[in-house]
Amino acid sequence: MNVCVFSSSSNAIPEIYFEEARKLGQLIGASGWNLIYGGANVGLMHTCAEAARENGAKTVGIIPELIHAHRLSNPNDHEQIITPNMRERKYLMRKRSDVFIALPGGFGTLEEILEVITLKQLNYHNKAIVFINTDGYYDMLLLQFDRAYRETFSKENYRSMYHIAANAEEAIDYLRNYVPSEPLAKWFNVPGKETGNMH
Repeated sequence: MNVCVFSSSSNAIPEIYFEEARKLGQLIGASGWNLIYGGANVGLMHTCAEAARENGAKTVGIIPELIHAHRLSNPNDHEQIITPNMRERKYLMRKRSDVFIALPGGFGTLEEILEVITLKQLNYHNKAIVFINTDGYYDMLLLQFDRAYRETFSKENYRSMYHIAANAEEAIDYLRNYVPSEPLAKWFNVPGKETGNMH
């Protein structure tokens, strides 16, 4: 199985996040799975990839030419793919992967994981999606999701499209037991907008 991991490329974050990224890489390798990731030699990306490789996983780094040109690509990957832009990078990561995991990360990680949720919502795929909520990192994002459900920006049954794991072990257990569900109906039965009295 090819596991896509979206994660931070920062080296300046607290150690607890590196510990979880290392554990995830170890478990991916020990499970006999492969890692698809952003190909960087920094941050949680690099930590997860090195741990996965050291534990037997094939690692595939997919990195844009602009970032590769700054010497930020990991030379240890079994396969390195250099793309012309971010759009192609994300497309290949999705295409090559069977499941998706988000470790903590910044804007890029958020964009990547939210895009795969959106594509699942639209029935472009039915693959497992997991957030690893290390130290409650995603708590505020999940509160935003709750507001979207509460105020009907998103349908309540979209909660089933992704899983929140407290740690790497929970994430791996979820992936091992994942059974694709029936595609969710995308479209609302849209009520008429309440406009009040018009004069």
